[in-house]
Order: sequence, then C-alpha cells, then structure tokens
Amino acid sequence: MQKPNYIPLAVLLVLAVIAILPQFMGVPTQIVTEGLNTGDMAWMLIATALVLLMTPGLAYFYGGMVNNKNVISTMLQSFIAMGVISVLWVVCGFSLAFGESIGGFIGNPATFFMFNGVVDGKPWSLASTIPLVLFAFFQLKFAVITPALVTGSMAERINFRSYVLFMVLFCIFVYAPLAHWTWHPDGFLFKRGVLDFAGGTVVHMSAGWAALAGALYLKRRRAHVEANIAPPANIPFVLLGTGLLWFGWFGFNAGSAVGASSLSAIALATTHTAAAAAGLAWVLFDAAKGKKVSALGFCIGAVVGLVAITPAAGFVTVPSAIFIGTIAAITSNFLAHLRTKSTLDDTLDVFPCHGVGGMVGMVMTGIFASKGINAAVTVEGLAFGETGLFIEHLIALVVVSAFAFGMSYLVLKVTDLILPLRVSEEDEKVGLDVSQHDEFLIEA
Repeated sequence: MQKPNYIPLAVLLVLAVIAILPQFMGVPTQIVTEGLNTGDMAWMLIATALVLLMTPGLAYFYGGMVNNKNVISTMLQSFIAMGVISVLWVVCGFSLAFGESIGGFIGNPATFFMFNGVVDGKPWSLASTIPLVLFAFFQLKFAVITPALVTGSMAERINFRSYVLFMVLFCIFVYAPLAHWTWHPDGFLFKRGVLDFAGGTVVHMSAGWAALAGALYLKRRRAHVEANIAPPANIPFVLLGTGLLWFGWFGFNAGSAVGASSLSAIALATTHTAAAAAGLAWVLFDAAKGKKVSALGFCIGAVVGLVAITPAAGFVTVPSAIFIGTIAAITSNFLAHLRTKSTLDDTLDVFPCHGVGGMVGMVMTGIFASKGINAAVTVEGLAFGETGLFIEHLIALVVVSAFAFGMSYLVLKVTDLILPLRVSEEDEKVGLDVSQHDEFLIEA
C-alpha cells in the first residue's frame, strides 16, 4: 500500500467541473456541413480508429521484449497514454498544436480551449472536406502514441506516476510545438517548405531524441550494469504488436492524406512496401553477419521501415520506398549493434530505431520528394536535381534534434524534481509489475 495521493484526482475533478461551465460546454450553434465529403469522412473515421489501434499494438510490441517482471507495467505505459493525452488534448493540446499561431512556434491555448469551437468550427484549412472535430481527433491519436514510444528507452526502471507527469509535460512542451512548427500553415518549418507527411519529425524524431535523453537521465539498469539482461518475455507478443502496428500504420500514413484519394492510396502502397523491404533487410543484414534469422529481427526491421517511410509516404514513389526501407533498416541495425557495445541503456533501442529511422526518412524525403506524386511539393528533392528542399531538411533535422533532445531532458529534470523518476533498486529487482501496480504475469 503506497501513500495516498489526492492531487491527480483533484486536478481531474477540477477539469471535469470546468468542462460543464456554460462557456466551456461546447454546445454547437450550427454545425458546418458545406463542402464536406462523405467519402473522405468515412475514410478518416476509419483512419482515426486505425491510428488508435497502434498504441495497443505498441504495448504488445514493447511488452513482449521486456523481461517477465515488467510486462504489465510496460504495456500499461502505452494504454495510460490513451487516457491522459486524450483529456489533455481536449483541454489545451489541440490548441497548442493547431490553434492561432504565436510567431510560428506555438498555438494559442485559448483558441480551442476545452474544444470550444471545434464541433461547430470551420474545417481545418488543409483538410477542408472533413469536420474540424474529426481532424482534431485524428491528430489526437498521433499525440497519444508519441510519448508511449519514448517509454521503451526507460523500461524496467521508471516510476509510473512520474511517467504520467512526464507525458503531460512532454506533450505540452515538446510534441505540441513540433506539431505546430511542422503542420500548421503558419508554423515556421512549414513556411520554410519542410515536408513531413505523417510525423517523421513530429512523432518519431521527437520520441527518439526524448528516448535518448531518458536513457541518459535515468542511467543504467542494475541488470545492464551486471550484464545480466533477461531474455524477452514473449516473442509472440512482439509478433502480434508488429501486426497491429503495421495494420494501424495504414491509417497513420494513408490517413495523413486527410481524404479518400489517389494520394492516400499511394501513401498506403509506399508504407507497406517500405515495411516489407525493411523487415527483409534487417534479417538479411543479420544473416550477412552470421546470425540466424529471427522473428524479433524481422519485427524490429519492419517497424523501422514504417518509421522511415512516415515523413515521405505521400511524397515518393513506390520503388523509392524499397530503397528507403532497406537503408533505414541497415542503418538502424548497425547503430543498435553499436549501442549494445556501449554503456547506453536504451532498453528497447528506441533511439536507433525510431529516432534514427525518423532522421533517415526525413533525409530521404529531401532526396526523393516528387511533384508528380504530390502537388504540394513545390521544390523537388535532390534526386531530381534540386538542392533547396534537401538543404531545408538538413537544417530542420538539426533544429528539431536539438530542440527535442534539449527540451525533453529539461522536462525529465523538472519531472524528477517533482516526483522521483527512477524506482528504488529494490523495486527494480522485484519488477515494476508488482512494485508499481501489485499485478503480475502468470506464466503457463
């Protein structure tokens, strides 16, 4: 039994009371229907559900890779994000990411506070055929999975309550600004012409750099120091998680066309192709080094391919996706191997896979983006003889990396000052399933 803590419940109750105040209840005056397309709406409803499915998929993916004392805690860290970030998004998250721009760096939190004006608001300017509320909830699912991705680097040693606080601060100070920079028409990266179709910078680079910051801040697990790492708890969980992620990623990438169109079909095709090529590249690279082909290797490789194609999915050709997936998988595999030779304890290799995969995808977008695929491309990539887009992507890579790592490290520090981030050595030894949740996995 731990010491009672009434503060989180009090905060939720205060928000619940504010939500029913007349000025914030969000009762629509007249819902906008003009210009909406039922086909686009139907697809985006499905895509939104598919993206949400990715978070339980991530839970299985991560949960199967940790040791059997930390399966439940690791999986819960993904599931709790669906609760915490969803409420935060309605209160102020959507406003911070997509509200009226303040200097191109952040949205005005008052624009859609408590979703005021969302249900009956005009459609988003870049998604004019679907209701604003649908666009807002589609974007919510991206915000949900991003902090959940970070947990893989800090698995088996992070205090659950501290993680929840970190999630809130990360969403406000890291995720929302990056989303605004990249996807808001007035965002400063958007105005510079930086292309990110579905979240290579906003989701994967931010999560990857935050993961690196978390691994450095929390330092090494006792088992890592003693070179006594337990084997993955459940490889079938990893296979299941990979399947759910791959399936949900069609909503993630094809849904980012914000409509049922030929562009969404292209994004679906490039997404699948990159994942397939990357899964093969990972295990074949292992085989070239004398290793056996493993289920875990194919799964990790496929996810790396999905990560790398995310920023490029609606800007490149299907054959280019083979190249992108292959190069990303080999790069991440090599760096993950180097990581095992170092003292860095990134538990589930989030930085080599998501961070590096996102960066590879961003660079590849600057190389292979084509006007023939997407009319939004005004300057083509390096492969077509133009250097402008490629240079902008290199600049953005440096800026996003520095911001995501620096701000994430600061958020970790602030969180640690409020609630200790790392569990005690005894709790770590017992396992987080029992020490944090009084639950445990029953082995067959």
